[in-house]
Amino acid sequence: MKPWLAGLGHARRNWGLIAGALVLIGSGCLVVGLQEHQHPLAGPAPSSRVPKSVKPTAAPAQGPAAPAKVALLATLRSIPVELKIPAISLSVSLSTLGLNADGTVQVPTDIQQPGWYRLGPSPGEIGSAVILGHVDSYAGPAIFFNLRSLVPGDMVDVSLADGVTAEFKVTSAAMYLKTSFPDQLVYASHGYSALQLVTCGGTFDARTGHYLSNTVVYTSLVALVPPVGAP
Repeated sequence: MKPWLAGLGHARRNWGLIAGALVLIGSGCLVVGLQEHQHPLAGPAPSSRVPKSVKPTAAPAQGPAAPAKVALLATLRSIPVELKIPAISLSVSLSTLGLNADGTVQVPTDIQQPGWYRLGPSPGEIGSAVILGHVDSYAGPAIFFNLRSLVPGDMVDVSLADGVTAEFKVTSAAMYLKTSFPDQLVYASHGYSALQLVTCGGTFDARTGHYLSNTVVYTSLVALVPPVGAP
C-alpha cells in the first residue's frame, strides 16, 4: 500500500466500527480541516487557528516556481463551471464557496462536487485560484479521492462561463498538517495565473473521524482556449 493511502486504509478497516459516528459527522475532514483555513484577505483569525509555521512534508521551499509567461491572459473575470483532470478521469461541475462568519473558508456540501473559492481570482486571472473538494466520507471515495496521484505535467482544465477553457499544468504536490496549513502559499498571489486544488490526506484519526493533513496540488496556467467559433 502506498504511504499516502495508509490513513485511508485504516479508515476503511474502521468504517464498520465508526459508521454510526461518521453518519453524524458526515464528510468532516473538510469541515474541520479546510474550514479552518484563513484566507489572507479575511483578516486575523482566532489565535488557535493561525498557523505558527509552515511545515510541509513535501513542497518547494519558496512555493511553486513561476512558469513561463502565457501570451494570452484573461481580461474579464468569468465563473468556473466545470473541472476536468484527464489523468484521474475526473470531469465534474463546480459549485462556488465563500467565507464563514468567522472568516474561515467554506467547504463543499456535496462530497462529489468540488467548489471554487469565489473571493479569490477566477481560474486564468493573475493570482491563486483555489478549488476545494472532499477525499472521502463514511460512504466511500469522494470526488478528490485520487487527487494525490497527480504528478508534475498532468493537465487540469477549467471551463469558464464565458466559454473559455483555462488549461493548467501540475507543477508540484504537497501534504501539510492541518495545524500548519500555509494559507499564504495556497491563497496569495505569486505574480502569475495559478490554480491550487485542495483536499484532505495523510493519517486518518479514527478517534475523531478526521484526517490530520491536507493535500495541495499546485498548477500554473499554460493556455486560455477561446470557445469554438470565436474569432
